[in-house]
Amino acid sequence: MTEHEAARTQPDSTAGPLAGVRVLELGQLIAGPFATRLLAEFGADVIKVEPPARDASPGGDPLRKWRKLHPDDSGGTSLWWYVQARNKRSITLDLKSAEGQEIVRRLAARADVVVENFRPGTLEGWGLGYERLSADNPGLVLVRLSGYGQSGPYRDRPGFGAIAESMGGMRYVTGFPDRPPVRLNLSIGDSLAALHAVIGALMALHHRRETGLGQVVDVALYEAVFNMMESTLPEFDRYGIVRERTGTNLTGIVPSNTYPTGDGGHVVIGGNGDSIFKRLMRAIGRDDLADDPALANNAGRAARAAELDAAIAAWTSTQTLDDALDMMAGAQVPSAKIFSAADMVADPQFAARAMIERATLPDGTSIAIPAVVPKLSRTPGGTRWLGPALGEHTAQVLAELGLDAAQIEKLRRNRVT
Repeated sequence: MTEHEAARTQPDSTAGPLAGVRVLELGQLIAGPFATRLLAEFGADVIKVEPPARDASPGGDPLRKWRKLHPDDSGGTSLWWYVQARNKRSITLDLKSAEGQEIVRRLAARADVVVENFRPGTLEGWGLGYERLSADNPGLVLVRLSGYGQSGPYRDRPGFGAIAESMGGMRYVTGFPDRPPVRLNLSIGDSLAALHAVIGALMALHHRRETGLGQVVDVALYEAVFNMMESTLPEFDRYGIVRERTGTNLTGIVPSNTYPTGDGGHVVIGGNGDSIFKRLMRAIGRDDLADDPALANNAGRAARAAELDAAIAAWTSTQTLDDALDMMAGAQVPSAKIFSAADMVADPQFAARAMIERATLPDGTSIAIPAVVPKLSRTPGGTRWLGPALGEHTAQVLAELGLDAAQIEKLRRNRVT
């Protein structure tokens, strides 16, 4: 084994604040695997269980084949996969087989956290529900992600992030008022659910430290989105106001919008703080608006939002994008151009914060990947290896359970792994 191969296959038990935490990942695609990615980035030993290749099926998490593929012997592996599964160990198991289920029970008995994102009831059908797993491991934390949660009339419906974004309210307020609702070109509903899952797991681990008892963390994707909806519910309940789509501005927070520049660009300006507003108005030559007592607070500005947006746009339209940004920076007014990936890799702030790492793919080529956040001063996270090959760690993990080479080979022959 080369040093590079060893680095890809051996977990680093000393890296990160979660070193020593054992996580078993059951599930696929985005929400559950993103949650375990975050745990793995900060030192947890994450064992990802994937279906083995069978006949015409390539096996593994479908994310391995999503979007842009990097050529390899498997027919290509998703670049997304290499980031989503970094620092994880991959094993293959047929969860529908009695032998595979028994191995999962043994792994769960040694785990601190199990993360799953199957449809509710699936684990129970395999004899892997919380009651069964916690009988062997009372301190186990089971994190369950699903479209609608583990209860309620919708629990058995399939649910993806796009559905959660719709039901949770995000899609309704996104876009322009004269057009259908739009989506972000990202799986934001899954990612929000993953963040809630990590928060829940860490809170449950803290509780276990005090009591010795584990628990179930029930994360519904639509509820994670709903949790981001700010004051929309109380505003409706108290005043009957339904927040609508408003395009590029932020309802009731003024001025905060996207403005055109004279060279065909767009600048985002947030001048909605009281003192910031005055600096913005003076910077664009509108002292009259800066000194208007009716605009001294947000309520007054919200009443005249169209007037203020027109004044700012009239100024930005005479500036280049770079000049507008320089003027705003000089006036201490929050502003930015709208960054693409190309802008990010060329930006000095991203570079200064080391937000873009370079890693080595299995064929030896280099690739840029996002660095780990948040940044911890004493126990930072990091990338120890990129997403592994399918089943790369099966023999290693089974050996840790006490199986010898003959037993591991028998499982392979019986198509369990």
